[in-house]
Amino acid sequence: MCLAIPALIKSVDGMEAEAEIGGISRRISLQLTPEARVGDYAIVHTGYAISIMDQKEAEETLRILDEMAHIVEESG
Repeated sequence: MCLAIPALIKSVDGMEAEAEIGGISRRISLQLTPEARVGDYAIVHTGYAISIMDQKEAEETLRILDEMAHIVEESG
């Protein structure tokens, strides 16, 4: 199973970006999404931004992932 998650692009340097995922910053590749700009949410898989998504959709996805994590934590 593969998982791609939304990340907020904080800065762009050529074909790489600094992206924030859950409060953690990571360098990601923009090779597949050269249109990405600061402030965009990118779907990131294995260090690559594979698409750009709407802010509202990204925030909802992150909310659901956070809710799922809390449920798992509570269930032990």
